[in-house]
Amino acid sequence: MNKVDKRREEIIEVLEKSNYPVSGKELAEKFKVSRQIIVQDIAALKEKDYLIISTNKGYILESINKPQRIIKSSHTDEDTEVELNCIIDLGGVVKDVFVNHRVYGIIRADLNIKCRQDVKNFMDDLEKGVSKPLKNITGNYHYHTIIADSEEVLDQIEASLEDKKFLVKK
Repeated sequence: MNKVDKRREEIIEVLEKSNYPVSGKELAEKFKVSRQIIVQDIAALKEKDYLIISTNKGYILESINKPQRIIKSSHTDEDTEVELNCIIDLGGVVKDVFVNHRVYGIIRADLNIKCRQDVKNFMDDLEKGVSKPLKNITGNYHYHTIIADSEEVLDQIEASLEDKKFLVKK
């Protein structure tokens, strides 16, 4: 295995083990290469069918082998943090949020919320900004793609959201 292939394999290992997005700068420092080399490595890995998501905070390796479920939810702005913590506390990952707008169609935003710190950062970003949660354009109705280690965990998450009256039955 050549030096480039070894580095790319190690990049995948770093992304797999991380609970947070890993910045290009962090990867460049770790592997003692330029950020441009990391960008090239990420592009090459994507070509090899690795599902790497580029976010404004870094790179995320999307897990394709774990069960996923789309849930429909509705709640107030004040309950956003409760909903997200409910999901992650039971072992779920909030992959995204999307709404089905009657004029514009589906509007989606990647979230990749895995832990309470991610929830806190998301809530801080909402509070600092002039933007409102996406759910507000559809009268609080919205969807999340939830990822978990098992279908049983997804069932527990749904049951907890239903207990809190957030879950909308389809």
